[in-house]
Amino acid sequence: MASSAQPRTVLGVDIGGTGIKGAPVDLATGKLAAERLRIDTPHPATPAAVVGVVGEIVRHFLWRGRFGCTLPSVVRNGVAVTAANIDKSWIGTDGRTLLGKEAGCPVTLLNDADAAGLAEMRFGAGHGRQGLVVIVTLGTGIGSALFHDGKLIPNSELGHLEIRGKDAEERATDRARQEKDMSWPKWAGHVEEYLGRLEALLYPDLFIIGGGVSRKPEKFLPLIHLKTEVVSARLQNEAGIVGAALAAAAEG
Repeated sequence: MASSAQPRTVLGVDIGGTGIKGAPVDLATGKLAAERLRIDTPHPATPAAVVGVVGEIVRHFLWRGRFGCTLPSVVRNGVAVTAANIDKSWIGTDGRTLLGKEAGCPVTLLNDADAAGLAEMRFGAGHGRQGLVVIVTLGTGIGSALFHDGKLIPNSELGHLEIRGKDAEERATDRARQEKDMSWPKWAGHVEEYLGRLEALLYPDLFIIGGGVSRKPEKFLPLIHLKTEVVSARLQNEAGIVGAALAAAAEG
């Protein structure tokens, strides 16, 4: 009989606005157990097109058994309730059933920021932290995940708060920074204003900033001044894959 101390691997797939990536994850360490496969997100990102890409990733790794998959959406019982940076036809779609049919194996489907948060709380900057921890992912859009004493409060969707009459995603995402050619100080000011709004609403004990910008924390973190501690995510762009695998393992 296999030893319980042996690492267990589970496949995680992360659906993003620009890319869909996946890899088996060593759940003992949070490290990828093989080189990840990334495929550009199809446009339009309809359910059929996206599910087809996920199926390709599952088959690439010859995966059998339950796997985890993220979606930039509020997900209730496997059904997409919203659609952020994917085609609006996702709304009301039973993504869990579609993915399971395509992959030929069971799937755990969850919000992408929630998955990134699970990874950061287990293996990253949130490990061992109690109280209210808010993970904010700044990439193509803004994702959020809330944890109280280490327990996930799912589907928070705090990325669409109105700031100065505009959706926060129009000012504080990494996409907005690049498209509007903002300097790091100007962009950091937008991020600080957004986090300040969250701080006034939630009074968290810690903010963790994830997404692509977490690779360059020195560019913006020193420019953000709040009462709440703000740190950079450690798992960076692998967080969604790792968190998806953790969620699948928890579901069995």
